[in-house]
Amino acid sequence: MEKLAFYIVDVFAEEKYAGNQLAVVRDAKALSDDEMQRIAKEMNYSETTFILSDEKRDGGYDVRIFTPKKELPFAGHPTLGTAHVIHEEIVKEPSETVVLNLKIGQIPVTFSYSDERGDVLWMKQLQPKFGRTFDAELISQILSLNVKEIDDKFPIQDVSTGVPCIIVPLKTLDALKQARIAKDRYFEFIKDKQAKGILIFCPETYNNENDLNVRFFADYYGVPEDPATGSANGCLAGYLVKHRYFGKDQINIRVEQGYEIGRPSLLLLKAEGKEEKIDVHVGGTVVMIAKGELV
Repeated sequence: MEKLAFYIVDVFAEEKYAGNQLAVVRDAKALSDDEMQRIAKEMNYSETTFILSDEKRDGGYDVRIFTPKKELPFAGHPTLGTAHVIHEEIVKEPSETVVLNLKIGQIPVTFSYSDERGDVLWMKQLQPKFGRTFDAELISQILSLNVKEIDDKFPIQDVSTGVPCIIVPLKTLDALKQARIAKDRYFEFIKDKQAKGILIFCPETYNNENDLNVRFFADYYGVPEDPATGSANGCLAGYLVKHRYFGKDQINIRVEQGYEIGRPSLLLLKAEGKEEKIDVHVGGTVVMIAKGELV
């Protein structure tokens, strides 16, 4: 195999080497599916992305996303991190938007501004799709929690903006910290469900500047707990608007994630309900960590 350039970027980090790291491999069109999967397993990040070519196709760049175990049609922090690499290493000139051609379709990423942590990027996600709701007693057992810790003013629901996940509202930060996946119950539960990941959230936060705290579990994908999850937070944004969690049909909020595993992350969520649609945008910082070659 010829040497391929690869990059490590930090996405959604509140501080360097926190957040959700991503490996991005460039000019990967010659790699087979099996080779991509082996590289993703070797990298052992939550996802590794492959930019197939430096040339655009239909106005965007062809990109594939792999976890250590599976290929994904879409994921949030890989989309933002890969757009950053394309912008800095391929485009190499000021640009407001980079478009990624992913399995689910084209996803535009907008470059908003820079702050001391790095570039702030925004991606518009697909329209949220709302699926079935679930019994609180069953979900509490999967999370190893007392059912009273679940906020019964809002449903437990399957939501998708590209990758489906199950959204679970909790009452307190103590309950969120105590949550532990009961793996036997979890794998039994998800075997006939499209949604494999579980996002839990609460209105209490470690940082008073933030609006919600989130944890995300996805053992099915080889990720027991993700420090920062753009796709699942996109689902959460749609959920918050649909169920008027903050009492209105639009949000512009800061979400913290990863504190419980020592990887403090910050995601920015904007969403607005318009007639029968909800527009969802997920944003955050991206910073380059390292560059190298695969041999």
